Amino acid sequence: MRRDEREITQPSAIAAILASAKVMYIALAENDIPFMVPVFYAWDGTSLYFHSARAGTKIEMLKRNSTLCFAVSTEQGVVEDEVICNFEARHRTVIGLGNAVFIQDEAEKIAALNLIVARFSDKAWTFPAANVRATLVLRIDIISMKGKQHGF
Repeated sequence: MRRDEREITQPSAIAAILASAKVMYIALAENDIPFMVPVFYAWDGTSLYFHSARAGTKIEMLKRNSTLCFAVSTEQGVVEDEVICNFEARHRTVIGLGNAVFIQDEAEKIAALNLIVARFSDKAWTFPAANVRATLVLRIDIISMKGKQHGF
């Protein structure tokens, strides 16, 4: 990281960012062409999870190359300055590298879906079996990640 004073090194602070944001961006690559997509996600303290339809660009790319980059950011506004070119984003961000794993075990799949849904609702939900079968759930096994903040 170029600006050491902005690096977040405490695991609890990184976990707090992952717990507070709602959308994660995943970046994939194939044949030197990047592809990025936002997904709802959950963090269990070790891995990240997201769900998807069974087909589409993201899934086809992940089947061929499971390595991805992910980013989560909580934007808090702008850090103003007397000089317009010195304005900066006030933010806390986690960026990482990982491998996507297609979850096959139904119990693990439902547990991950419950984690994702719990981010948006306090209600306990039951997933219809047909919906569970029609939904892919992926786990990101994290290779590395780092946090960065500015303006706090």
